[in-house]
Amino acid sequence: MIDFKEIEIHDKKWMAPLLAIADMRGSHQNFTNIFSWSKIYNYRVAQVAGFLVVKGVLDDIPYYFYPAGSGNLKNVFEIMKQDAVSCGHEFVLAGVSPENISIINGEYPEHFEYREMRDSFDYVYFLDKLVTLSGNSLHSKRNYLNRFMKEHHEWRFELIDLDNLQECWEMNQEWCKINPCDEGSSSHENCAVRRCFENFPELGLEGGLLRMEGKVVAYTMGEKLNSDTYVIHIEKAFGDIVGAYQMINHEFASVIKKNYPNLTYVNREEDMGIEGLRKAKLSYHPDRMEEKYMATYFEG
Repeated sequence: MIDFKEIEIHDKKWMAPLLAIADMRGSHQNFTNIFSWSKIYNYRVAQVAGFLVVKGVLDDIPYYFYPAGSGNLKNVFEIMKQDAVSCGHEFVLAGVSPENISIINGEYPEHFEYREMRDSFDYVYFLDKLVTLSGNSLHSKRNYLNRFMKEHHEWRFELIDLDNLQECWEMNQEWCKINPCDEGSSSHENCAVRRCFENFPELGLEGGLLRMEGKVVAYTMGEKLNSDTYVIHIEKAFGDIVGAYQMINHEFASVIKKNYPNLTYVNREEDMGIEGLRKAKLSYHPDRMEEKYMATYFEG
C-alpha cells in the first residue's frame, strides 16, 4: 500500500520538479491546482520510484492521476494497481490525455476502459491570438475593448503584488455576493481561490488587475504550466462593467507575451460543466481542447 500524505505548501519543493519533468498539458497536472483543490477532492500525494502519484476521490470513486516523473512507468503502475487492490477499490485513472492513453495501451493492451470527461476538458488558445485578437472570429472581443476604453477613461492595469493582493480579495468577496455560490462547482471553486490568495507568493503565482476610479473591478491569476503553455487559474470581473472581462484577459495576455516570449499557448482550464462558463470560453474560439478521460482497469 502506498504511504500517501496530505499535501502541504512545502511539498512544492519536490512535486514541482517531477511535474516539470513530465511536461504534461492538463491543467490538473500542476502544483497550484493540486494544492488549492486538495481539500475538495481529498487529494493525497506520494513519491513512488521517482514519480509523483496523486490520489483523490470524485463522486465517491477513488482515483489516481497519471503519474508524473521519469523512470520505469510500468513499475509505478503496478504499485498503484496494488494500492487499489489493498484499499478494496478499482484501479481508476482520471484526467488522462490521449497521449497518456497511447502509453497505457502500450503497457496494458486491452486492460483499460475509457470514458470521456467533457466537463474537465481544458480550453487552449494561441497566446498571440489573445494578444492581437485578430481575425473575424474575435471581432466582437475587439468591440468590447473599444467600448470599455470609450466609456471608462479613468482606468489602469496593474500587476498583482503583496501591496494590492488584499484589494483583489475584497473584490473577489464582493463578486461572490453578486454571483452567489451554490453547493456545487462554484462553491468548491471559491474554496480553491481562497487557498491561492492565502499562499500567493509561496505558490509562485502571477496576476494582474483592472482599477477604475481607484477600485479593483477585475483581476486574474496564473503561472507557467509547462514548456510551451501558460495557465490561467482565476479570472474575475464585475459583469455590469461591459468589456471588463475582455480587457483583463487582453492586458494579462500581453504581460504573458512580454515575460514569456517563448511560450505558444494559454490554457484557460475547464468549464466544470457550467453553461455560462462554457459559452464564455467557446466565444474565444479555442485552438484546441485538452481532452481528458477516465480510465478503469479490468482483468483480461
